[in-house]
Amino acid sequence: MAVSASLAATLAGCGSSQPQSAMNEAGAKAELKGAPAPLKSIRSQANEILDGGTSAFKRRIDQLDGYPIVVNKWASWCGPCRFEFPFFQKQARKHGAEIAFLGDNSEDARDDAEEFLAKFPVPYPSYFDPDGEISALYRGDRVFPTTAFYNSMGKLVFTKQGGYPSEQALVKDIRRHAR
Repeated sequence: MAVSASLAATLAGCGSSQPQSAMNEAGAKAELKGAPAPLKSIRSQANEILDGGTSAFKRRIDQLDGYPIVVNKWASWCGPCRFEFPFFQKQARKHGAEIAFLGDNSEDARDDAEEFLAKFPVPYPSYFDPDGEISALYRGDRVFPTTAFYNSMGKLVFTKQGGYPSEQALVKDIRRHAR
């Protein structure tokens, strides 16, 4: 029985080992050369926590018309979120000139979120979502982490509830849904 509980905790990403950041703050904020203006505007707000709630989030989705969007819901206290964060750092850096990445910091304390981002900077902003209202827009309000994929017309096409076990699993979903 103890082995089963230990295995379940490990598979859920709640183990005690901490992932290593795949990026520093300078890398997160580095200019995105050759990218269109809407995607450059994301990079200009890299690693920031943005206010504005659902209206600001919807406005950003509308502004990104013509580009696929990947939204990752996370919280500083979420073990599986911490585990997959380096995957999002790498993929956002790799695809930032053609795919929009956004974060949704949900049900978290702002100070804790900012402290987390100091350790795990990302090349995109996260929307502050203390009550989970933004995540409800993409059917991600119950599970941490959740990743939503919007097509280039701004239509929600896929919501993955739960964490990615590997970067390759995230890459597979990006290829399949971020078009």
